[in-house]
Amino acid sequence: MRPRSIIALAALISACCATDALAAPPPTVQQDRLKLGYWWYAPDREPAEPAPNEALAKPVIPPSAELARLSPPQIRKLIEQQRDYAATVLTVDAVADFWRLEDFARRKARAFAGVTQLAMLQHPELNSRSANPMVGDARDQLLAQKDDVRRQYLRAHAGEFALVMFSRTSCGYCRVQWPIVQRFQDDMGWQVTLMDLDRRPELGSRFGIEMTPTTMIIRRASQQRMVIASGVEAYPALAQMAYQAVRLLRGDIRPEQFMTGPGEDDGFFDALGNGPVSASDPNAAAAGIVDASLGAGR
Repeated sequence: MRPRSIIALAALISACCATDALAAPPPTVQQDRLKLGYWWYAPDREPAEPAPNEALAKPVIPPSAELARLSPPQIRKLIEQQRDYAATVLTVDAVADFWRLEDFARRKARAFAGVTQLAMLQHPELNSRSANPMVGDARDQLLAQKDDVRRQYLRAHAGEFALVMFSRTSCGYCRVQWPIVQRFQDDMGWQVTLMDLDRRPELGSRFGIEMTPTTMIIRRASQQRMVIASGVEAYPALAQMAYQAVRLLRGDIRPEQFMTGPGEDDGFFDALGNGPVSASDPNAAAAGIVDASLGAGR
């Protein structure tokens, strides 16, 4: 074939290809996926994230009347948007708008607190002061009454429980805690025992003791026990924890009531004073907590 004929044939082929490309319909999504071969089932690619230097959109701050109708989550979201915008553009107006929103939230919170005080006055049953007057002589009298209730309860069950403190000869904190435990014996009439883990190391693994001093309540003729102090604990806190632990182990309270103090049953500070607060069965929950405190026999 002559060179001139070859050039003419190449031009004809090129023209035909260009015509076919113009006439061909755009590839469909399915055709595009078929090009992926084995990965035809791959999900659509996630849209690309905006560039880091892309400017944030200026939040729209509604008028005060409309702002007052927003819910707390909406206000919080708007404040966060304005904070990010102000920190990005760093203009006086943007920063001022952020602090105006913060001031609105502060005034909203103060208004809520004011209405709360009014509600407490009109509904004293919702106010803790009706159950715990924390002023002057009333406070002292209330604390003395609670101490008396706690002491009578613990002395009534002195023969049913014992107090054990685990220590080590090298433990300086143990020498501080032991006189406090002995005071408990004098006040409540309980038997207290000092266990030296240096002399009897097997007790550490038997009772799960990881630090000293550790003070534990043990129920006689039972496998029930409960740690009431890890480390040095002041006497009032030790007596209160012993009171709560004995009540729980005896089944007088449920786990939800563990913070209910002496004389507070069925009152403002009783979590179950007005009925259940959990969807689970309180009896089943109590059994689980108490059973978890059981271990090897004495």
